Parts: sequence; C-alpha cells; structure tokens
Amino acid sequence: MKKNRRYLIWVILLCIIVLASVFAPFISKYNPVEVKLGNVLQRPGAGHIMGTDAMGRDVFSRVLYGGRVSLSVGFISVIISTIIGIIYGGISGYSGGKIDNFMMRILDIFLAVPTLIIMLALQTIIRGGIVSIILVIGCTAWIPTARIVRSQFIELRDKNFIKSAIVMSTPLWKIIIKHMLLNSMPAIIVIATLTCAQSIFMEVSMSFLGIGVPPGTPSWGNMLNNAQNDIMTGAWWVAVFPGITIVTSMLCINFIGEHLKKKVTYA
Repeated sequence: MKKNRRYLIWVILLCIIVLASVFAPFISKYNPVEVKLGNVLQRPGAGHIMGTDAMGRDVFSRVLYGGRVSLSVGFISVIISTIIGIIYGGISGYSGGKIDNFMMRILDIFLAVPTLIIMLALQTIIRGGIVSIILVIGCTAWIPTARIVRSQFIELRDKNFIKSAIVMSTPLWKIIIKHMLLNSMPAIIVIATLTCAQSIFMEVSMSFLGIGVPPGTPSWGNMLNNAQNDIMTGAWWVAVFPGITIVTSMLCINFIGEHLKKKVTYA
C-alpha cells in the first residue's frame, strides 16, 4: 500500500505539470515572449510569482509554455522511437539466424558512436525547429526499445502457442501482431516510459547547448541557456524554477517507469 501511495503521488505530480502546461493560457496572464524592459530581473513577488528574466518576461509563464514544448518533444519523440524499435527489434527477433546477427551488428555500431554526435549530425541534415528536434530524438532513442522487443520475440518464438499458430497456417501478420506484439506490450510500455524521461533530458540538453529548440521558442532547455549569465548577477530564480520543474518531471516519469517495471517483473 505504501508503494502504491508513492506511485500515486508521482502520477499526481506529473498530471499537475502536464495539465498546467496544457492550460497555460488560462493559468498565466502574461505572454511568455513579450519583452518588457521595465520589468528586467524582478525578484519573485506578488506581480510575478517566479520573477522575471533579463528581458522582463514572466518566468512562471515561460515555465508553463516551455512545458508544452519540452513535454511534447519528449512524448512525440518516444512514439517515433517506439515504432522504430518495435519494427527493428521485431524483425530481428522473429527472423533469427543470420538476419538477427546482421541487424544486431548494425545496432552495436550505433551503440559504439556517442549519441550526441549522431544527434548533431542529424540536426545539421534535418532542419525545421521543433519538428527537427523531435525527429532527431526519435531517430536516436529507439535502440533500447529494439533490444527489448528482440528479446521478447525470441522468447515468444519458441512458445507452444506460437508453434501451434504456425502449424495452423495462421497469417504471419496475425502471429506477429496478435500473439507476439500484444504479449510484449507490458515490457514495451515500461521501456517507452523510461525513454520518455531520457527524451525530455535530450531536448533540454540540446536546447541548453543552443542546438535544439529555436531560441525564440520558450522551452525548459532554452530557459536554462538564457539564465547562464543571469545567475552570475544573483538572479537565481531564472534558473531555479525551470530546473526544479525539469527535475520533478523526470523523477515522476522515472519512478512511474520503475513501478511499472516491478509490476511486469512480478506478473
């Protein structure tokens, strides 16, 4: 019961962050990109509960609208990476033999190259702002999913109900989708949840380095990037509030993923 309560707390926290980002226009009265030079670096107070940044923009408003971008990048890129991982791992695991060995060697090559280098290379090829960063993260975060799906398919391939379906001339697509993929979904959901936190961290990291979301678009990574110089002047709130939101979001997703992982393990 205690573990379930802890799990419920993390779920509630994540729901609050997601809903606050979705309904940002109704929660905050300030425009997140409106520059007000008369309100530069105001400390948190009644008018601006999280203060303002070096351009007079409301930090609370930017945190809410930034969550829209960062969370959307994380969730959508996970969908892309999960689809790629399922297709790649499913083909490798179901085929076996030389095809499996060849596909695994390709996967080892991807693992040998640092992910950041691959992301930088893709970012120079695919350009288009938020769509670009979603595609870049989605095309680089699929490897854990592919390995999980492959191991699941290899294990299921030798089960009696799969052999019976093959003997009964069941269509291949039905065997893969209805028998193998559906039985692999618990493990896929767990790895997708954990990958979501990683994808959000990738977006924050790339935006912090200036190679992610365009500078004019509010996102958590861009806020930390813009706050580098402000911290030196004592404006701690410009970095602390988006930092707390990032850490809380990632902790929520990771703890939820770990809880689901235990459920799948004990099932």
